[in-house]
Amino acid sequence: MSKTRNKFSPEVRDRAVRMVGEHRADYGSEWEAMTSIAGKIGCTAETLRRWCREEASRRTAPAAQVTDDKARLELLEREVKELRRANEILRKASAYFAMAELDRHGK
Repeated sequence: MSKTRNKFSPEVRDRAVRMVGEHRADYGSEWEAMTSIAGKIGCTAETLRRWCREEASRRTAPAAQVTDDKARLELLEREVKELRRANEILRKASAYFAMAELDRHGK
């Protein structure tokens, strides 16, 4: 059984990811910024790169979901409108045929 444990708290991870974003312009590449900051907090540059990618995916996932949800909501609203219109037509047709049936029995 592996005895892996997280050496860094979530606060340290968040701060390291923020530092990469804040100091990216001070370095020639994002990797250089990650390497420098990783050395300062005591993790590997690859670990910091993974944290940055995870944070980026967390930020983009809800945006994509919101777009999907918005499109889905519009589709469902359109469907509800069509169903209400169809129900109204059926209600009127039912009333029309019921009246026709009553008129026919009366004669």
